[in-house]
Amino acid sequence: MATRWGICGAGMISHDFTVALKTLPPEDHQVVAVAARKLEDAQEFAKKHSISRAYGSYKELARDPDIDVVYVGVIHPHHLSTCLIFMNAKKNVLCEKPLAMNTKEVKEILASAKSNDVFIMEALWTRFFPASLEIKRLLAQGEVGEVKMVRAEFGFPLMHVPRTRQKELGGGTVLDLGVYCLQFICMVYKGEKPECIQATGVCMETGVDETVVVTLKFSKNRMAVFTCSSSVKLPNDAIIVGTKGTIRTPDNMWCPTSLEVNGKETRYPVPEPYLPLNFLNSTGMRYEAEEVRQCLLKGLKESAAMSHADSLLLAEVEDEIHRQVGAVCSQDCK
Repeated sequence: MATRWGICGAGMISHDFTVALKTLPPEDHQVVAVAARKLEDAQEFAKKHSISRAYGSYKELARDPDIDVVYVGVIHPHHLSTCLIFMNAKKNVLCEKPLAMNTKEVKEILASAKSNDVFIMEALWTRFFPASLEIKRLLAQGEVGEVKMVRAEFGFPLMHVPRTRQKELGGGTVLDLGVYCLQFICMVYKGEKPECIQATGVCMETGVDETVVVTLKFSKNRMAVFTCSSSVKLPNDAIIVGTKGTIRTPDNMWCPTSLEVNGKETRYPVPEPYLPLNFLNSTGMRYEAEEVRQCLLKGLKESAAMSHADSLLLAEVEDEIHRQVGAVCSQDCK
């Protein structure tokens, strides 16, 4: 029986996610309905993607009895309130990253999921790419020996995008781009909390972070460093350095389609889309969608590959980075 999806939000990321779902077998994944704040937006989205139902409110989608799981693709300041609508209606949720604006909100979402006995996962799609699965396999086999250093970079000139600059829209580089670097490091170090976090950065006049450099120290003198920026394009690669060699995603580390292991490159292409995409390699969101399906078939309430503890760790480290660089989001004051 197919996993029946509801799409919450009719923006660019929801478009790409829906296109990604269509690369999977229709007997496994079906998009049943879409909801937006304006009915006409939902109707336009539904027409473009051949979806049978369109709703002009999230609560209407939450009441639809034919939905197994909802993909939440709204901007992140609204993740908490939107997730609560669906979880209180006993709906499973895949919520775009970051799961919420801070640790307090993440805890509230996870508590609601537990009390309502529903599945929730933060949609950090990178974790489920074939290249990422291969990294985990190689590390488990000790391919590069003991890991001593991880480095990751993600930067794009995004200052022309209003959402990047505005605090009320969830602006800031750490939550938007840095989360990909941080999740990569946390994946390599198997969800271990860093012993020491040192962050420095530049904030915009609006109070949100623009460029941030973070150094993390883990147990056994293992290190990591990442840089994220909304003002310049960085190499956007990631490297794992061990005592016996290196593993590198040579480009597009947030949606990797190739891997270099001790200098030897292997490619992992994603499927072609049936409609133009807004973001690079977005059909790769199919992998996180299939992870959700497998978890639901097993009756699980969280994914082992992107667990509740993983989301909580990311939020806690992000909060500390924000504190050190002097970036404060509106939700921190509540």
